[in-house]
Amino acid sequence: MSHSLSLTGEDAAGIAPRRWRDLAIASLLGLLLVASMGLSLSLGSFPTPFGKMLHALAAPQDSDIAFIVWELRLPRIVLAVLVGAALAVAGAILQGIVRNPLASPDVIGITSGGALAAVAFLALFGGVLSVHWLPAAALTGALLAALLVFLLAWRRGITPSRMVLVGIGLSAAMGAFTTLLIVISDDAAAMTAYVWLTGSLYAAQWQDVLGMLPWLLVAVPLCLTRARHLDAMALGDHVAQGLGVNVLHSRLVLMACSVALAGAAVAFAGGLSFVGLIAPHIAARLVGRGFARLVPAAALVGALIVLYADLLGRVAFLPKDLPAGIFVSGVGAPFFVYLLHRTRYQRQ
Repeated sequence: MSHSLSLTGEDAAGIAPRRWRDLAIASLLGLLLVASMGLSLSLGSFPTPFGKMLHALAAPQDSDIAFIVWELRLPRIVLAVLVGAALAVAGAILQGIVRNPLASPDVIGITSGGALAAVAFLALFGGVLSVHWLPAAALTGALLAALLVFLLAWRRGITPSRMVLVGIGLSAAMGAFTTLLIVISDDAAAMTAYVWLTGSLYAAQWQDVLGMLPWLLVAVPLCLTRARHLDAMALGDHVAQGLGVNVLHSRLVLMACSVALAGAAVAFAGGLSFVGLIAPHIAARLVGRGFARLVPAAALVGALIVLYADLLGRVAFLPKDLPAGIFVSGVGAPFFVYLLHRTRYQRQ
C-alpha cells in the first residue's frame, strides 16, 4: 500500500512540470502561427511593408491597401489556419480510434467521399446551380462516405481493423468513380475539379471562414470531452471496457467529430491530403500521446502546415497561384513512406 502511494506521489509531482512544458510548447506554436500569419499577410504579388500592413488592419478606412489585406489575403489566411487545424484534429482522432499511426481522413474514405460528391456536383450541376453549393455537396459526400464505412464494417460492433479495411476499399472505389466523372465532364468542369481535388484556398472569402468556423467550435470541444476515453481505448477495447468506457458510443462520437472536421475542411479547401497524417505525429513528438495535450498541439501544427503551403503557392511561382495541396503532398508522400517503413521495422 505504501509503495502504491509513493508511486502516486511521484506521478503527482511530475504532473506540474509536464503541464508547464506542454503549455510552453503550445504557446511557442501559437506565437509562431501568429508571426507566420503576419508574414503571409505582408507577402504576395503586391508585397506590403509590415508597418503599412498593420495600418491597414487597424485603420482600413485610411489605407489604400485595405481591400488587398482585408478581402483578398486575410480571409484566405484565416481559412488556411482553420482548415489545417480541422484536418489535424480529425487525423489525431482517427489514429486514436483505429490505433494505427497511418490512419487519416484520406485512408478511411472521408476525403474521397467529399471529392466524389464535389466532382459529381461540378460535372452534373455546375452549369445549373451556383458554385456556392459546392461545399454543401462535398460535406454531404464526406458524411455519407463515413456512414457507409460504418454500415459495411458493422458486425456485432465495430473493430478498428475492419473499419480501416472497409475505408481503404471504399476510398479506392470512390476514387475510380471520381476519375470517371472527370473524364466524361466538359473541359471547364474538369479543370475546376482538378484544381479542387488538389486542394486550393484560391479566392477564399469571409463567408467561407464563417462556414468553416462553427464546425471547429463544436467538434473540437466535443472530442476533448472524450479525451480520457480515447486514452483508455488506446490500451485496447477490453481494457477500456474494464475501466468503464462505453467503447462503441465513444467511438461513434469521436468518429462523428472526425468526419465533421474533415468533411468541412474538404468542403471549403478541396482535397488537401496528408495534413491529418503528418500533424498528429509532429505534435506527438512535441507533447506526447495524451489526447488532451495532443489535440491543441496538432491543431497548431496543422494550421502551420497549410498556411505555409498556401504561402508557397501564392509567392514562390509568381505570377502563378498554385494549389496548396501540391506542396502538402510533396512533403506528405515521403513522410508517409517513412512512417510505413518505421511501422514495418518496429513490427519485425
